[in-house]
Amino acid sequence: MDSSLRRGSLEMVAAMLISGTIGWFVLVSGQPVLDVVFWRCVFGTGTLLVICAALGFLKPGVIGRTAFLLAIASGVAIVGNWVLLFASYSRASIAIGTAVYNVQPFILVGLAAVFLGEKITLAKVTWLSVAFLGMLAIVSAHGAGQGSGEDYLLGIGLALGAAFLYAIAALIIKRLKGTPPHLIALIQVATGVLLLAPWVKLGGLPGETSALASLVTLGIVHTGVMYVLLYSAIQRLPTALTGALSFVYPIAAILVDWVAFGHRLAPLQWLGVALILLAAAGMQQGWWFRPARVAVKH
Repeated sequence: MDSSLRRGSLEMVAAMLISGTIGWFVLVSGQPVLDVVFWRCVFGTGTLLVICAALGFLKPGVIGRTAFLLAIASGVAIVGNWVLLFASYSRASIAIGTAVYNVQPFILVGLAAVFLGEKITLAKVTWLSVAFLGMLAIVSAHGAGQGSGEDYLLGIGLALGAAFLYAIAALIIKRLKGTPPHLIALIQVATGVLLLAPWVKLGGLPGETSALASLVTLGIVHTGVMYVLLYSAIQRLPTALTGALSFVYPIAAILVDWVAFGHRLAPLQWLGVALILLAAAGMQQGWWFRPARVAVKH
């Protein structure tokens, strides 16, 4: 493995491990979801502003008017995605919320077929079916150690809504090729600040040290630092390896949920999680059955 590939792999793993701890910081903050997302955007904006300035992305002409408006639209979807995903953690648990959230590649395939005319292959339909079976397994185990069944199902619904919004953001970002990704991220979090400012409670930041530290960490580490590591890794790694290493995120989230909060999944939930992650991996890596070629003798 050459040095660039090794560095990219380490950066990708670090970014996914950081992502896997997001749920822990969200719940430890003890703050309303809208407040958590707002302060994540505030501290994330400050961090990404410094990074973009250092990289020279704040100069005039770096981004056009259309691209700027598309970045804002993607920001609305990303912020909505954070709100729904974070809200799912306290209802369905971090592990289940994260697992269900990983159906996003299939939602993106559906949206791309509708709006971009991309073909849906038999392989994609098959992996979608596997993911759907995983969803059924998780839903049928509702309430197993996560409180009331109604809350559990609401948590799953919120995670699905988050995945849908992320897929919309990804669809928009497909049209932003050539725009520095760090600048896109800055516009997204800055959009979040403006969008959520009217909805957060008055009085500013929480006084408790643990809550304040959690919000600052979510903004600086889980937004600013994580984006830098992620985008650097994406530039260095082939797509297949990037997709494979992205599964460090749900695995890390499941482990964090177990160690920090003692949430143990029931066997049927484990089966559902495994099916969803297998299906997402299969589609991202292009796994499929190919008939063996028969040699023809002349």
